[in-house]
Amino acid sequence: MQGEAMDASAAQEQVHEQVRVRLAAAVGADAADLGRIAEEAALRLRESGQEPDFEVRSADFATDPFFVCADRYWRRRFADSPSSDTAFACARWIAVHTTAECRSAVREQWTLGNGFITRSHMETREQLEEAARGIAGDPAAADLALTLLLYHAGKLRANFAFDDLNAVLTTSALATTASPHRHEPVVLALRSFAAFGSRALTTEHARDLLDRAWTAPHRSRNVLDVCLNGLAFSVPFDGQGELLRRLAEEAVETHPDNHMFRFRLATAHHLCADHDEALSHIDAALAMLARHGAFSRELLLEQYLVKRDAIQEARLRAAREAEHESRWRRQDAANADLERAMHRSSVRAVELVAVFTSAIAFAVGSLQVTLSGTLKLHERLWLLTALGAGLTVFALLIVGGTWLITRRRSRP
Repeated sequence: MQGEAMDASAAQEQVHEQVRVRLAAAVGADAADLGRIAEEAALRLRESGQEPDFEVRSADFATDPFFVCADRYWRRRFADSPSSDTAFACARWIAVHTTAECRSAVREQWTLGNGFITRSHMETREQLEEAARGIAGDPAAADLALTLLLYHAGKLRANFAFDDLNAVLTTSALATTASPHRHEPVVLALRSFAAFGSRALTTEHARDLLDRAWTAPHRSRNVLDVCLNGLAFSVPFDGQGELLRRLAEEAVETHPDNHMFRFRLATAHHLCADHDEALSHIDAALAMLARHGAFSRELLLEQYLVKRDAIQEARLRAAREAEHESRWRRQDAANADLERAMHRSSVRAVELVAVFTSAIAFAVGSLQVTLSGTLKLHERLWLLTALGAGLTVFALLIVGGTWLITRRRSRP
């Protein structure tokens, strides 16, 4: 029996040595080869029932084959058993096999990422409380609780369960056990995500949490992503699009090759109705996603394409609305011109009737004065002059009054 145990131990050590050599040879390889080699190594470790025994010194998917291998290994573990037991095993591995400089980044990447992937497997609050009681008294209880808290929060975030997420982060037994980490930027970011989406919490409270997480000295890429994600899915508030655009531009400036931040920036421009800019950034995000070949590429690709369709639809709708508005403006201008023309015609008609009436009255009056009576010629001329003057004054009063009334009415 002892000999068999020694043989098994030797076989395990041989597997570990072969994995280490294979991963060391992948340093400097391009992203595609590095990912393939790391995937093969992770599969071999998983099939042999062994955890990786090497040290992880970064959280860089592009250049660190050891991190990528460990990431693929734990992704398989979580997929096989998406439970708190797996999260605790992962937490203990992180504590032993990662350097202090990258430990927080690795924890955030694996808990939030695997929480998204296994979001359909939720544990009850009673199960989480039982898990918290199981680590009570452990010297590393706070770190263990934080890992499980973030893993469960990742599931709730992926399911947009805002109020449940807020409750777990603030009042659960896990949150109490992990209380030494309650001011960690990632915890503040997740609380801001929950507050932005909840209708029971105020926007002011959400923005305060966002500011604290965003301005934290050691904020990570995951912190930025959670903050932007919360803003994008917030209950609408004044200035939402402008705030998201400003922060997303800062994130893109800090991480220019990150496709998710480009996607968030496209979402911001979409909220601001800047459709051309939104389309430009979503196309950039799609191009980056194709180059990077992320593990969850298909899920992200579907999400990005849905957003692109929404932007295209909004862009076309805005163009149609602009065309309709221009048409209505032209129609309103034509109607106004027609109204003014009809108004002028009516005024001219009134003036013409006044002048014509005065002329007829003068003609009739002149005939009566000329053809009848015993007045002398000069008396008849004076009478005709007086009659003409009176009718002229009458016509001028009608024309002047009409002009005055219509002039006042035509003023804006």
